Amino acid sequence: MTTTGTPAQLRIEGLLDDLYGDRSTPELKAAFADLIVTAEDRNRTPEATTRPTADRPTAWLIAYPDHITGEHTPLRELGAFADTWLPSEVEGIHVLPCFPSSSDEGFSVMDYHAIDPAFGTWDDISALAEERHLMLDAVLNHASAQGVWFAAWRQGDPARAGFFRTENPDADLSDIVRAREHPLLTEFPTAGGPRWVWTTFSADQVDLDYRNPAVARAAAEVIVEYAAHGATAIRLDAVGFLWKEVGTPSIHLPQTHQLIQLLRAVLDATYPDVVLISETNVPHVENISYLGDGSVAEADLVYQFPLPPLTLHAFTTGDATILSSWLRSLEDLPDHVRFFNFLASHDGVGLRPLEGLVARDEVGELVTACLANGGLVNHRTGPDGRQTPYELNATWFDLIRGPTDGDDALARHLASHAVMLALAGEPAIYLQAMIAEPNDVGLAEQTGAARSINRTRFSSAELGERLSDPSTTTARSVAGIADMLAWRASTPLFGPSGGQRVLETGPDVIGIERFGTDSQSGDSQGASSRRASSQRARVFVNVTGREVHVEGLPGSRLVGFRVSTTDDGAQIGPWGTAWFLPVEAELASSSS
Repeated sequence: MTTTGTPAQLRIEGLLDDLYGDRSTPELKAAFADLIVTAEDRNRTPEATTRPTADRPTAWLIAYPDHITGEHTPLRELGAFADTWLPSEVEGIHVLPCFPSSSDEGFSVMDYHAIDPAFGTWDDISALAEERHLMLDAVLNHASAQGVWFAAWRQGDPARAGFFRTENPDADLSDIVRAREHPLLTEFPTAGGPRWVWTTFSADQVDLDYRNPAVARAAAEVIVEYAAHGATAIRLDAVGFLWKEVGTPSIHLPQTHQLIQLLRAVLDATYPDVVLISETNVPHVENISYLGDGSVAEADLVYQFPLPPLTLHAFTTGDATILSSWLRSLEDLPDHVRFFNFLASHDGVGLRPLEGLVARDEVGELVTACLANGGLVNHRTGPDGRQTPYELNATWFDLIRGPTDGDDALARHLASHAVMLALAGEPAIYLQAMIAEPNDVGLAEQTGAARSINRTRFSSAELGERLSDPSTTTARSVAGIADMLAWRASTPLFGPSGGQRVLETGPDVIGIERFGTDSQSGDSQGASSRRASSQRARVFVNVTGREVHVEGLPGSRLVGFRVSTTDDGAQIGPWGTAWFLPVEAELASSSS
């Protein structure tokens, strides 16, 4: 191991030694060092871009690369849509996988170093990145069974030897945590005879073998290339499964965390402004473990998976008790813990985060409500052989509106987003939710995939026509979310790591107070090292269909939906919101 170099370079070499022992050769370290040289040769100045995790309110749009079609490439149309119709507070776009793919809506990557011509080119990606923050997906647990890496491996190419995780089909795999119900191993013919390959997610998605240092080097090359093309954030898809060992659960293994630390160190040595976001739909404690312990850099943000089903539960039952209690449990987390908050995504709303929090019969109510509005439900088979629902498949609008329609349905939709936008962290809004799109039952029937119900694509002309008419639900949804984003951006109190407290409001209302923080001496790793400053903001959300009263915040100004001022606070109508903001906050409004 060398004894000179930047701290990031030394960290890379130390992690390689820890992961690979005797296989951490000078040649391997030189191959990683080449990544740094290549990045320096590109002459990209890290200071030219602000990290999305800076302490200011930043919001993201989540969209497929071909979500919007028109006269230009879909990626160009997506950029034009954002420029024309989205509020300026949406500073980032998360483009779902835009690489050549054989299945799973882009998540079976055939070539990590190419953009699917059906979507555009690398120039189109760079053009998106010039205007806003850009997030790209690094699908590094598995590659396509029809892709270039796997084809080379099957043909015996020495450069891809040991690239994919194989196993004896007679091995005891009973300890392995499964994400799907199909067999873990799939047989493939190769130049050296038939081989059984791990296929965690589908037979078309073959798992990479990170026990081979060359695979870690290839993964690092992928994220560096994405950063070189302008990505300021990289989402690590299904990252908890990276390292596999028979006789273990093969999820969240220490080597997996070391691999993420390695990728973070590579970025620190090449593009330190780039943020890593881990996508791990697992229980809370396991989820936040991917942020490290505050002393070792790992992921910068983690997805807040319990937020969608708990918010849906609050609006379905008209009772915010469980949501409020869960949010209170987050108040004393260490300072380095930061969340990527979302309600809707390209997948469904997972129900597993409700385990241990919500009674089974109340989960059944969510399922019933989903089905009543035309949604679908995916099930899994438990260890006892019973089928249990694990994912609601519907658009967020058709989930959250419950039995209402018209103005009340839109009010519930906007109120649910107020919860997300008030919280510490960075919020992300899926395109279907931004425009309050209803279920696409026809598309789901056409594809036979339940998740397609929430994956409609749009023409730029048709979507522009709807947004040009302020009376449409589409336009009203965008305008309402734009208002809340503007209120949120009017004060730094809503920055991703500002102080947060859940107020005692009773079951009808979720009340979130945000405050600035001053450092204290003592434990620098925990919330105990912070104290609230005098400046505060409050957001109240009525989760019921009746009027409620909330306590005000002296010296603040009131904005919101379905709200009126009283002598001591505010009166909030059914599914209304009240935002108490500092008086010096500069407000912009696109709707009333």
